Amino acid sequence: MMTATPRVALATGATSGIGKATAIALAAAGFHVVGTGRNTAQLAAPAGVTYLDLDVTSDESVASAVRQVIERFGHIDVLVNNAGVGTTGAAEEFSITQTQDVFDINVYGVMRMTKAVLPHMRAQGRGRIINVSSLSGFVPSPFMALYVSTKHAVEGYSQSLDHEVRDHGVRVLLVEPGPINTPFAGHSVVADTPMPLYAAGRRNYDDLLEKNLSSGDDPAVVATVIVAAATDRNPKLRRTAGRTARIINAVYHVAPARIFDRVIRRFNRMPS
Repeated sequence: MMTATPRVALATGATSGIGKATAIALAAAGFHVVGTGRNTAQLAAPAGVTYLDLDVTSDESVASAVRQVIERFGHIDVLVNNAGVGTTGAAEEFSITQTQDVFDINVYGVMRMTKAVLPHMRAQGRGRIINVSSLSGFVPSPFMALYVSTKHAVEGYSQSLDHEVRDHGVRVLLVEPGPINTPFAGHSVVADTPMPLYAAGRRNYDDLLEKNLSSGDDPAVVATVIVAAATDRNPKLRRTAGRTARIINAVYHVAPARIFDRVIRRFNRMPS
């Protein structure tokens, strides 16, 4: 009796937070999972997950990782682009060098991974590329302008690419989490040229972020949404994940622009 070949998922940024929860959930759903991180040698991978070193800012590292997965498992059915960094500070406080470094991870990292797996997925006539965006991928967030701009870029790239490759059996999908209880703030890039006029706003942002993250959803909530995107027969282009993301998304789509602007300022504790 023939048995079906297990599906293979490759997930970046899979050693902690949303990425680790996603790797665990995909393994529980029956996938062979390869989870990546910059330095995984000393880490114990969860059951059903194989860890692999990967630097999404390196063309050579990306090509090598994808090649190793295909050589070992024969195919890649799902790519989850989760690796990324946050930012803390006003847009004006970041140097262009910092800005380029953040884009290299959050945007070009997604593009590198996608370009590496797309030829393989097209050749096999199937595949899912799931890009982890954010609530900040479609709404503004003061003192996160650099991070927000990278997520807006991922949104536009994903939506357009989905139309380009859909006729080849490949879907490009978005998952948009709200505040999630992870060490996001501790992994954020801090602006390298702080300015006194933004100090109060920065402190307000840091306090608000800490409160939102501590009361945020568990990473497993996002992982469940990602598994649904990976397995649904007719997947939706975008899915929000978490309570806050669902609420803000609903308001965003029904409220007049002026009202939504007030909502954003109130949410961020800024004067109307």
